[in-house]
Amino acid sequence: MNAENPTLDHGRRLGIWAALASLGYVFWVVGGMELVERLAYYGVKTTAPIYATDAVSDGGLGLTMTQFGHVLLAWALFQSFVPVFFGGLADRLGYKETIALATVFKAFAYLVMAWFPSFWGFLVGAALLAFGTGIFKPGIQGTLVKCSRPDNSAMAWGVFYQMVNIGGWIGPLLAAQLRILSWDKLFYCCAAIILLNFILLLTYKEPGKEERLRQPRQQGSLWRDAWREIQQPYLIRYVLVFSGFWFMFMALFDVLPVYVRDWVDTTAIVTTLFGDGSPSALWRGLLAMDPEGTRVLPEGIMNVNFGLIMLVCFLYAGLAGRLGTVPSLIFGTGLCAMGLLLLGASHLAWLVVLAVVIFSSGEMLASPTSSKFIGNIAPPDKKAMYLGFKELPYGIGWVAETLVGPRLYDATGSRETLAREALAQEHGVGAARLAEIPAGEAFAHLVHLSGQSEAVVREALYQANAVGTVWYVMGGVGLVSTLGLVVFGRWLKRQGADLNAA
Repeated sequence: MNAENPTLDHGRRLGIWAALASLGYVFWVVGGMELVERLAYYGVKTTAPIYATDAVSDGGLGLTMTQFGHVLLAWALFQSFVPVFFGGLADRLGYKETIALATVFKAFAYLVMAWFPSFWGFLVGAALLAFGTGIFKPGIQGTLVKCSRPDNSAMAWGVFYQMVNIGGWIGPLLAAQLRILSWDKLFYCCAAIILLNFILLLTYKEPGKEERLRQPRQQGSLWRDAWREIQQPYLIRYVLVFSGFWFMFMALFDVLPVYVRDWVDTTAIVTTLFGDGSPSALWRGLLAMDPEGTRVLPEGIMNVNFGLIMLVCFLYAGLAGRLGTVPSLIFGTGLCAMGLLLLGASHLAWLVVLAVVIFSSGEMLASPTSSKFIGNIAPPDKKAMYLGFKELPYGIGWVAETLVGPRLYDATGSRETLAREALAQEHGVGAARLAEIPAGEAFAHLVHLSGQSEAVVREALYQANAVGTVWYVMGGVGLVSTLGLVVFGRWLKRQGADLNAA
């Protein structure tokens, strides 16, 4: 394939059911491994902001969002940039070997989180988890590229993404129940879950392994080889414009759980669905509700994203296949931006759910398509290396978000921050007394001093402050990224790339 003239879409495409039927057993094995890995990963990732910022008296670490941002920065750096330079390791050593190594790293990471419940313990655990994830992905996704074809690749990536989100949907539900008992139980459970992948590895056979072994062993520096490939003009431009999508995506996971905990009255959802009745234990579990069944926990709101993708992503995969690569990236990124802007406009529970639905629709168009784009332009002997490059825009976007999102939310939207300001300005609480209030407990003190209900005090704080600022900033970045993708698509056309459906 000519690196200066990539082919993004191919002429013949199978229909939805024919494409599904064409996926072989290796595809389903790696999909199962990814499902297991994501189940454990999102059990922790979705609840990490809550664990970090909950008061110590509630079992959390008592960190501010800014301090949590330091953990996220280490997490982002390791997870995003390890595959960029080590993705080629899977091409050289074998996909099965690197998947096994990654599983060991990830299991140990969850154990570190359980054994050391502190800022440094969580940071080290997050870095280890990120490193393991970074070397896990290229082998899995390289396998997927090699066991799919141009006429079914859109469906393969869409279904794969759907399986990811089955794990992503189960993980937060499990986390919601386990963290109520204790946080260490969640971490121990995730360590046990990821080790299940060793069972699936027994049935895994690397596609194209014989061909790889027949080729002369690659020599020279892996880093130098990766650096040479990264400098392809279309890769550089793609990385720059698509980083904005991942900036938005990570804001959803890094900020939304805390935003829901702080500001969204989810009792309205329970009332709409069940009236004055009490939800059954089954519904409390499926919707990630509190033990009393009176409100939906943040994990339940996040699971709107996972659940929707789990159920209908294959339909969006079919739509993406018909739209073409660049149009899917453009429409998907634009929808995600619209979802975040809606979050900034309202904190009403059902509108927050709608915002997550809109965001999820955009994600289903853009995220699997970005993987297909990289997989299709990669040379045959460097599939895993190029799928490591897929993490470049992810890494740039996430690193930027860790430096902006948590800090901006801390300054303009954190209920803890705004409650401390209200205690000082409206109730005359001095700096020394404020310093004595444990992290995460300022709002409870404000409620006590005001003599009003939590709901009334929360609404007054929301109306008096620009809480939605963080979402307007994130959505604005998404709009800029959408415009950049339009320009990128036009540039590819001028280069003679085969966009087919553009």
